[in-house]
Amino acid sequence: MSNANRPITDSDILYEDNHLIAVNKRAGDIVQVDDTGDEPLDEKVKQYLAKKYNKPNGAFLGVVHRLDRPVSGVILFAKTSKALDRINKMFKSREMHKTYWAVVRNRPAQTAGTLVHWLVKNSGKNVTKAYDHEVKGSLRAELHYKLIGELNGYYLVEVNPVTGRPHQIRVQLASLNCPIVGDNKYGYPRGSLKKSICLHARKLVFEHPVKKEEVKIFASLPRDGFWERFEVFGE
Repeated sequence: MSNANRPITDSDILYEDNHLIAVNKRAGDIVQVDDTGDEPLDEKVKQYLAKKYNKPNGAFLGVVHRLDRPVSGVILFAKTSKALDRINKMFKSREMHKTYWAVVRNRPAQTAGTLVHWLVKNSGKNVTKAYDHEVKGSLRAELHYKLIGELNGYYLVEVNPVTGRPHQIRVQLASLNCPIVGDNKYGYPRGSLKKSICLHARKLVFEHPVKKEEVKIFASLPRDGFWERFEVFGE
């Protein structure tokens, strides 16, 4: 069964309380409905909640952020309208601290740094172009990165995005001549047969919108015969 047709189960849940639910998204799942006709992740989570809590009329679920279809890892949803409003504001004010892991084939020239680009998305082709200066219609994008491991000629890079732009990490790492493994849209020589790329939303840290206590959510790496080998590099 492909990920697009696989339902959400208890094993996919990373965190849940009365206000929030976080899922370890599988590469290949879409977060919200698109023109493919595949069942989106938000609908799968709604079905999971409706079944778990015996809600025949369905469960409320608010989408607060997205991950690209070929990307895996932590994705957070709101279970109440109150939490949805507060989490949306936290994302806009950059109070949500996101950490991604990416595997690249080329070693970054600098082992750590900050990247700033101006991005322009071509919605028709679903591709983003990065410029090193501001251009018409562009959005500023910033991230911090550091090299944290090497395994059999592949390099593990930790990324902390400051902004949240479409395809930001993918195009900004490609600008370093470090395209993400499997991401042929941004320069990797071949795509993955599994329709995935080696980019994983590893950790999400924030203050709970209701309880006002710190929440840390970790997502284990996909078990596909390749990704999970990088778990040796810790959190």
